[in-house]
Amino acid sequence: MQSKIKSLASLAGVRRRLRRAGRSVVLTNGCFDLLHAGHVEYLEAAKRSGDVLVVALNGDRSVRALKGAGRPLVPQAARAQLLAALAAVDYVVVFNTVRVTPVIEALRPDVYVKGGDYTLDTLNAGERRVLEDCGATIKLLHLKPGYSTTALVEKLRRMFKLNATGGL
Repeated sequence: MQSKIKSLASLAGVRRRLRRAGRSVVLTNGCFDLLHAGHVEYLEAAKRSGDVLVVALNGDRSVRALKGAGRPLVPQAARAQLLAALAAVDYVVVFNTVRVTPVIEALRPDVYVKGGDYTLDTLNAGERRVLEDCGATIKLLHLKPGYSTTALVEKLRRMFKLNATGGL
């Protein structure tokens, strides 16, 4: 499992070897804070879009910037380990920027996959420009209804009457 978790520099080298071997690389990214069945189905579908699936995982700082205080619930090392344990996932790279742009620039994926809660118009303009510059196909997958980490967190907060930072 640990061998699936790579630094960006190391993964860029792997990417060059995969390109020479004619293998297509699929990139997706996200927080994956509470891994659930919707994530697993999404990642399995993303894997079917090419030969090798790379998951760029938002690091703890990045998750806090995107989701606010009290997140992530699960530290980045544990989230990376969980993702690496999935058969569909070939590599995991942690990044701490709010945008995944540096990962896209380094890996130049053949396919970039996002969930159906995005449209081409709602993708970050900078990310989309870099994807287009490297010739990546952008693929939007339908999300399975009823699965949302944010909804799960809110449900738990209501159940346990927790405040936004997780305290009682």
